[in-house]
Amino acid sequence: MISNRLSVAPMMDWTDRHARYFLRIFSSETLLYTEMVTSGAVLNGDREKLLGYSSDEHPIALQLGGSNPSDLAECAKIGEDYGYDEINLNVGCPSDRVQSGRIGACLMAEPELVSECVVKMKQATKLPVTVKHRTGIDDLDSYELLHHFVKVVADSGCDSFIVHARKAILSGLSPKQNREIPPLKYDMVYQLKSDFPQLEISINGGIKTISDSLEHLRLVDGVMIGREAYHNPYILAGVDSRVFNQSTKIVSRFEVVNAMIPYIEQHLSVGGKLQHITRHMLGLFHAQPNGKLWRRYLSEKVTKPNAGIKIIKEAVKLVS
Repeated sequence: MISNRLSVAPMMDWTDRHARYFLRIFSSETLLYTEMVTSGAVLNGDREKLLGYSSDEHPIALQLGGSNPSDLAECAKIGEDYGYDEINLNVGCPSDRVQSGRIGACLMAEPELVSECVVKMKQATKLPVTVKHRTGIDDLDSYELLHHFVKVVADSGCDSFIVHARKAILSGLSPKQNREIPPLKYDMVYQLKSDFPQLEISINGGIKTISDSLEHLRLVDGVMIGREAYHNPYILAGVDSRVFNQSTKIVSRFEVVNAMIPYIEQHLSVGGKLQHITRHMLGLFHAQPNGKLWRRYLSEKVTKPNAGIKIIKEAVKLVS
């Protein structure tokens, strides 16, 4: 049984397979999520490119976007066949692109449809099916409506919800603004856990430290960290002991680099580019002496023709 006690959020253009491999080095227990993959892409696109991953990334959840119950059910089964540990339905993304496809946060206005999707997905797979959503959308932002949404979806058999503790504004704000402008309302998530003690309720939004995560965990079952884990990944070092009570050695930043080198060499050997991986490593020396030199050197050098491992080793010298 995988634990949702601490997870790293699905983030478009960020949590690809290379980022997940990198983040896994810090923690063996933290649940990692893919970027959102639409049901249409899974059914019609390059599945290996979209869904392939290293076995070292477990535990790993596949996040799907869509609203067609039959399509999502087929995708859930495909995800199970690929070996994922959980299937998650995105009901939180506010992007105009996904709204036009009836995907993401706009589905909060249709709890019965979300319920139908969950039913079909659960019939298609033995994996846990979870839902990530907002506290509300636009003017549909009362606690009563949030409670109703969770109850309807829970009645379909979903027993795990990840709640981004701010509502989404579906017109007039960019996705970036939707992560910053609507105020966070953690109390609404705490209330959900109080009202639905039988459900797993995880909280997401604005969480930047493991100490804050532990405070949230006094009131909810799980914490999902987003952009902070990407920009400052070293906050995940030590979470296995602090959050999961595992006696695991804390890796140093230099050990992380050394652990990445064979993975990078393998990627380069099949024609991959260095920047595909190093773009996820820029925050490794966040707030450390010469950390800016690390970021600048990697950013400038990796785009050069035939960029290779030597650049990584030279960058390390700048922070050693």
